[in-house]
Amino acid sequence: MDRNDIDWRGYIPAITTPFNNQGDLDTKMLTSLLEWLHQEGMHGIVVAGTTGEWFSMDFEEKALLYKTTSDVLCGKMTLVAGCNAFTARDVIALAQVAHSCKFDGILVTPPPYVKPSEREIFTFYQEINDAVNIPVCIYNWPPGTGIDMPLPLLERICGLKNVVALKNSTGDSNKFLKDAEALHKKVRVFGAPMNDYGIKLIQEKKSDGLMGAGAVLGHYQSAFFDELWQGNITKSLEYGAMDCRIMDDWFDVHYVAKFGSAQAIMKTALNLQGLPGGVPRRPILPLLDEETAIIRNSLEGLGIL
Repeated sequence: MDRNDIDWRGYIPAITTPFNNQGDLDTKMLTSLLEWLHQEGMHGIVVAGTTGEWFSMDFEEKALLYKTTSDVLCGKMTLVAGCNAFTARDVIALAQVAHSCKFDGILVTPPPYVKPSEREIFTFYQEINDAVNIPVCIYNWPPGTGIDMPLPLLERICGLKNVVALKNSTGDSNKFLKDAEALHKKVRVFGAPMNDYGIKLIQEKKSDGLMGAGAVLGHYQSAFFDELWQGNITKSLEYGAMDCRIMDDWFDVHYVAKFGSAQAIMKTALNLQGLPGGVPRRPILPLLDEETAIIRNSLEGLGIL
């Protein structure tokens, strides 16, 4: 199995998970959000990722999240299940549920917080690879794991039989390029920014798309790729500039929130538009009024509000 066994490309955002005011997963809100994402032309979605607050959901909630998502969107777009956990055993259990729900693949970071060695990281992915029968996207997420996986390690992991993609959220643009140059013929590489540099990477087939920014701008984000694929570079860049605006306003170069938490930022952006973002679940807190004002100002500047 390799990049040619899947058709993933374009804008496949890691989406938020709607919780209600009691802190429960709200499947009605989730269904509405999923239907909106389909209407807005997403090329796929990732559920239960970092933006989706996987760290505060238990196994049963993730299973319900997978099932609801599949019921609404299976066969309509690429579906990737975040299956992050501290142990390979727990990742495998989640992957089996995702597979039973007919997801197209799973997304997995190295164990967060632990900062395992390169040998331990490779063994972690190897154990998952050997136990699952579903395409795997590995996720290099330095802010969350404390490790920016080096290229030799990524090459070994990408050589595993079920690994088909890499979401590379390194904040080092030179490293991203070197990783993409070395790996793009084996796996699909996600992480290209919506600017001239990202367009060049996609045109050179060194990147296949992006899995970021929570789809809070809807079709304005997916249209970056739609216009690019049609050769409308100027229009593509116009849409890309909107995504770059919110990234510059809300996040630093390492994709870490400049204020509050990323999950609260994305949910606030949705809620301000009358969309079902819901509230974040503790330990993540809602934004303060002055922080919400920053989100509002960005969206007003873009003509969204």
